Amino acid sequence: MNTPIFEFLAARRSVKPDRLAAPGPTPEQLRQILTVGARVPDHKKLAPWRFIVFEGDARKSVGEVFAKACQAEESQPPSHVRLDMERERFLRAPLVVAVVSSLKPRPGAPEWEQILSAAAVCYNTCLAANALGFGTTWLTEWIAYSKTVREALGLKESERIAGFLYIGQPMEKPEERERPVIENLITEWTA
Repeated sequence: MNTPIFEFLAARRSVKPDRLAAPGPTPEQLRQILTVGARVPDHKKLAPWRFIVFEGDARKSVGEVFAKACQAEESQPPSHVRLDMERERFLRAPLVVAVVSSLKPRPGAPEWEQILSAAAVCYNTCLAANALGFGTTWLTEWIAYSKTVREALGLKESERIAGFLYIGQPMEKPEERERPVIENLITEWTA
């Protein structure tokens, strides 16, 4: 017998950022989402991640950073259309949360485990927002790897963007997509 949480997880879908409308979460809902999002496996209790929240005019101002990064880092001068697209990148949803993987050197807490913990934060944050009725998508896109963007966001050398989480009201129910055949992904180890 399937439980409501099992059915919720089985039906989970990402919503494209441009299909997310206002309103986004209230400040109280956002705090709730991030609190639940951070409730993930975390070996040695390091919290090797942090959040950067973009809403309101902050989404537009960071778009200027993206346009400047595009101009500085592209091998060919970008078109005005491309620069406008970069300026509007975070305007596709009412709220964007960057999850920053923030490695903390600690014996017994391997780097890989800390990175996986940040990935778990991304997914858990999406699930928390979904549980409150919001649509989400988890993306990185080129901006996560841009030196200009990393510097503008104040990332340290040991930090990386694990994902940008777009959150808003889904404009429609997303269509189901083809899923992998689970039997093709399972092997059983035998001695």
